Amino acid sequence: MTRSGPCSAARCWWRGWSRRSRAGRSCCGGGTSDGYASDIPGGRGGVLSEAVRVLIAEDQALLRGSFRLLVESAPDLAVVGEAGDGERAVELARRLRPDVILMDVRMPVLDGVEATRRICGDPEAGGARVLVLTMFDLDAYVFAALRAGASGFLLKDTRPADLLDGIRVVASGDSMLAPSVARRLVEAFARRTEVAIDGITDRERDVLKLIAAGLSNTEIAERLRLSLPTVKTHVGRLLSKLHARDRAQLVIVAYESGLAGR
Repeated sequence: MTRSGPCSAARCWWRGWSRRSRAGRSCCGGGTSDGYASDIPGGRGGVLSEAVRVLIAEDQALLRGSFRLLVESAPDLAVVGEAGDGERAVELARRLRPDVILMDVRMPVLDGVEATRRICGDPEAGGARVLVLTMFDLDAYVFAALRAGASGFLLKDTRPADLLDGIRVVASGDSMLAPSVARRLVEAFARRTEVAIDGITDRERDVLKLIAAGLSNTEIAERLRLSLPTVKTHVGRLLSKLHARDRAQLVIVAYESGLAGR
């Protein structure tokens, strides 16, 4: 009989990274025995200033440990803490100020969507970016997480290398959506009434459309024959005018307005 659920998902992750070198990192990573919190000295401006600092929020201890080992197999990433529920994730985000938070959706005490909303709206979290990880790509989870401020949404069956890349992408300020999630966004917003967006220029509209298509700033510059600083200026103005926290929210605006997909 084929097994399913968290244990089989965990085995998938273990197979993905187990043969890689861990570059001398400890599998315990300095964490406490219950896996709920760990601190790495230095942080922003400290000894780990060049590494992307990651907080893992996952209620399943086996998966949480697997994610830790996978992340720490990359020399440019470092796990600074672990949380087994959403409330603990909010607390550690304020105290540890990570660069990226891997956030599960279904957790006790406080779910991942509400935890994401609190973290993204809290200056004490230091601008931490949230990458949601879940077994489910249901519309309710996707839309709620992105509206709450998440910078990305990946499924737990994502390849290990893609998860590591996703952490780097989100840390750099870009958004990351699993292909199936992106398709669901297109399908869902195609059925909705368009919402007008006012106050942006034609050039900013062009840039917004390409952001929704998944292009980077460099690719947008090449497509529109603009300099990279000019594109960055347009992106900054879009974020300000549309009251968006990051590129992921700009994508939502582009779909809601009907601009994406034209």
